[in-house]
Amino acid sequence: MPDNRVVDAVVFDYGGVLTTPLSATTGGWLAADGIDPAGFAALMQAWLGRDAEPDNPIHLLETGALPVAEFERQFAARLVSTTGAPVVAEGVLGRLFAAMSPSEEMNQLVRDLRERGQRIGLLSNSWGNDYPHDVLDELCDVVVISGEVGLRKPDEPIYRLLLDRLDLPAERVVFVDDFTANVRAAQAIGMHGIRHVDPASTRAALAELLGEDL
Repeated sequence: MPDNRVVDAVVFDYGGVLTTPLSATTGGWLAADGIDPAGFAALMQAWLGRDAEPDNPIHLLETGALPVAEFERQFAARLVSTTGAPVVAEGVLGRLFAAMSPSEEMNQLVRDLRERGQRIGLLSNSWGNDYPHDVLDELCDVVVISGEVGLRKPDEPIYRLLLDRLDLPAERVVFVDDFTANVRAAQAIGMHGIRHVDPASTRAALAELLGEDL
């Protein structure tokens, strides 16, 4: 029987895709730490937006060039608190991600894809996170974490590294991420791209692309 599959591997981002949404996690942290949301949004735009400052602290953190403690110091210094008190730097990343938890719906989607013969990859920009490697080793054939390889999304080299480790051409891989820029970067080198909004829409988009029920 001929193999009519469009792709051989599906690659997922981690935070905000295989976990609960980052917006909910961030919102809880902003409230708990008393941080001005508008100031935080402006800082994220400056460090992660289309015209982001080159080699800014987030870029350096994600590639492993900036230690977590130093990033936290610089990050907290740029945040504005609603009380006027300084933001406590130590542990700020842990507090930011404290409410993030695995998405059972997305983990089930990964298992369903594996049962249908798809290889599974992970491509994640790390903010010094502790990843559940026991679970990822079970679910994923290839894991690429930015801080471990010195590269970051949406820069092309990290996608090339991913493809090398999968040993697949770009057109045989689909990439799922919640950030549009990261999806577009994958598409720019020939990968299929799906912007993750929620588990149901991602499952539907993959089913349409793969031409089979999921």
